[in-house]
Amino acid sequence: MALIGGPPVIFLDEPSTGMDPVARRLLWDAVTRTRESGKAVIITSHSMEECEALCTRLAVMVNGQFKCLGSPQHLKSKFGSGYTLLAKMRVEEEEQDLQPLKDFIESTFPKSVLKDEHQGMVHYHLTDTTLTWAQVFGTMEASKEKYGIEDYCVSQISLEQVFLSFAQFQHCTEGSRK
Repeated sequence: MALIGGPPVIFLDEPSTGMDPVARRLLWDAVTRTRESGKAVIITSHSMEECEALCTRLAVMVNGQFKCLGSPQHLKSKFGSGYTLLAKMRVEEEEQDLQPLKDFIESTFPKSVLKDEHQGMVHYHLTDTTLTWAQVFGTMEASKEKYGIEDYCVSQISLEQVFLSFAQFQHCTEGSRK
């Protein structure tokens, strides 16, 4: 409805909340085409997936004040700390011992935080901001055989994690306490 009449500025509040994935994708495509046609689109959303798909610039607001402004990549680079590391061991037996791999990661990447482990996989947050992509990939590649690593993935911190790092400073108001 907001696009009818071709307004120069479109305001959307949580536009894809409650939509199924197919309808959400159709909406996102329509919003993207509108933005690319030169129209200004302003969205409020808690969905970082939606923001990453649609926005060229983001602002994060905490307690009614803007805390940051920039492209999704700029915000991840500036406010994200470290990398996410997922490593999967080769499946050779029912009970896999992940401890040697965990010991290796924790000793090689100081300040790493184990987020999850299950079915031969470990998920770490590498918090050392001095690490480079090359160091992490080189170390993991060199240790694949020794620790039986079948596959691994290193990625930048997500926009969701950046948003949550700001959201922790949100005050509770009387109306929102339960």
